[in-house]
Amino acid sequence: MTHNWILLSLISAFTLATSDAFTKKALAKGNEYLVGLFRLLFSLPFLLCLLFFVPAPRLDREFYIAFAFALPLEIAAWVFYIKALKISPLSLTLPFLSLTPVFLIAVSYAILGERVSLQGGIGILCLAAGSYVLHFHKMQKGILEPFRAIIKEKGSVLMIFAAFIYSITSSLGKMAIIHSSPLFFGIVYFIVVTVVFAPIALWMGRHELKWFIASKQYRGLMFPGLCHAVMVASHMVAISLIQVAYMISLKRTSVLLAVVYGYFLFNEKHMKERLTGALLMFTGFILIVTAP
Repeated sequence: MTHNWILLSLISAFTLATSDAFTKKALAKGNEYLVGLFRLLFSLPFLLCLLFFVPAPRLDREFYIAFAFALPLEIAAWVFYIKALKISPLSLTLPFLSLTPVFLIAVSYAILGERVSLQGGIGILCLAAGSYVLHFHKMQKGILEPFRAIIKEKGSVLMIFAAFIYSITSSLGKMAIIHSSPLFFGIVYFIVVTVVFAPIALWMGRHELKWFIASKQYRGLMFPGLCHAVMVASHMVAISLIQVAYMISLKRTSVLLAVVYGYFLFNEKHMKERLTGALLMFTGFILIVTAP
């Protein structure tokens, strides 16, 4: 089995974390719906250029079913995701995306019949446990305090919802890929997501749209949009090469970069425990990469 999925998954993780960090900077002043929309819009030129070089596969009923079910879920997850980035620190929200692989153990089996090995399963759980250690300072008030902190931090709750939805859309996405091709599905899917999300975002941000355009706030989303496009392309190819749970687990190492970005760009604290959690997550990464 080729190991190209490892490099592609890490590229997807890096571009996702970078896009999220610079998106959060834009969210400091901008409406979350408009910021989310323009990040998607600025990814379109790159995706559309790629589309010219991607052969159109023959599409069947299963493709359209998977596509139709994934689309509204993807938009809901995107709203939760952007809102979480806006209202809470990176280091208190993005780590909860590590729960996606845990949800995927059950979801990918139910939808695709995929199983993970014992070693791969332990690696996935290590990644999830790392997100708990990232909040280790809360244990001074009790072992359950990190869990209570989740409830108190609205952004964390929203990101958990997003993580669960992504566990479903990842499996539906792979089903669509099986009945089309990785790049074709990824490009067309996010073009349609952008088109469907646009009227929602423009309505929700209608009171700030004129100021958003006049003040040129959208310029700060050009780079995040490009990173988002690269993330989509690398994600779709990688997920076609390996079990969904493994690929998403490696992609979720983006939370390690999120901690670094949070510290250097936003002066977020508790770096010692964040690094401890990062080490635990890296252990999970090694277990997954070396899994039979």
